[in-house]
Amino acid sequence: MDYKKELEELILNVIREDGSDLHLGAGRVPAVRVSGELIFLSKHSILTQADMLGFLGEILDKAKVEKFKENQEADFSYDFRGEARLRGNAFFQKGLVNIVFRLVPKVQTISELKLPPILADLARKKQGFFLVVGPVGQGKSTTLSAMVNIINNEQARHIITIEDPIEHVYVPNKSIINQREVGIDTKDFHIALKEVFREDVNVIMIGEMRTPETISTAVTAAETGHLVLSTLHTNNASQTIDRIIDSFPGNQQDQIRAQLASSLLGIFSQRLIPRISGGLIPAYELLLNNNAVSNLIREKRTHEIDVVIETGMESGMVDLNHSLIELVRAGEISIENAYQYSLNPKGLERLI
Repeated sequence: MDYKKELEELILNVIREDGSDLHLGAGRVPAVRVSGELIFLSKHSILTQADMLGFLGEILDKAKVEKFKENQEADFSYDFRGEARLRGNAFFQKGLVNIVFRLVPKVQTISELKLPPILADLARKKQGFFLVVGPVGQGKSTTLSAMVNIINNEQARHIITIEDPIEHVYVPNKSIINQREVGIDTKDFHIALKEVFREDVNVIMIGEMRTPETISTAVTAAETGHLVLSTLHTNNASQTIDRIIDSFPGNQQDQIRAQLASSLLGIFSQRLIPRISGGLIPAYELLLNNNAVSNLIREKRTHEIDVVIETGMESGMVDLNHSLIELVRAGEISIENAYQYSLNPKGLERLI
């Protein structure tokens, strides 16, 4: 089998179907995720272990294939003919190789992504800590890429991204953009983040905050005149703040709480909801830091933040239930999906 040609045909299938993911695994046919649903390519032959190793050889060089066999998992990025970019993960299950690709959308604008214009205002800030949160596959990286590109197109700034792997590839415009990939350009997030203080950087985009050390350095960077953008796998703003603080030992929590209260710009939580007309559309929650929010963080009253968001719409905050109900009223999503994605169904019911 010509594994390069076969892999490219499968990737083309994802692109043609406007899909998001490609699943390949020994012992089954390939599958594509379209609008959140898995579709099995039943006309395709069942893939073998030899097929999977053949695909792997097209994606990774020999040294990385050996490292994959040793570590039993690998993250990677894959350039498709210079036309599309995919991020991927290879892993074993029951001794068999599996690979999952995710199609990285091209960098789009805030309006094209149907996100609130206030995100553009936040991207123009000179310093502070801004987080985009939500479960896996909800468009966090795509939102951050739109914010980074606003800076790139409008301001002469030095932007450094630290990613694992690199997803969106930026074309420098008014800014200098240096993209560093963990495992290739740097050993880990924390080391790369410590070094940015010597690299005359203005904007730091961290693909994901995985350790307390990374979080601590990121918050310090935000305090010392940098704009720091990153992601976390959390559900909403209040949970995000608790997760950050709880990741530290008890004797360090007051310090990180104080730092977060002063450096946080906001937290944007998003979900991609199936549209009635097909495809996906974002619903979101936006917390903006103000004196009330800052005091709640310092005073360990983060459970009250949800109420602040609900009552802070005039200042630009967005409550997830209001976002969902607006999509229902616009005929974009069904009421059933609004209930399914709501974190507070009873509150949603009061808005109907």
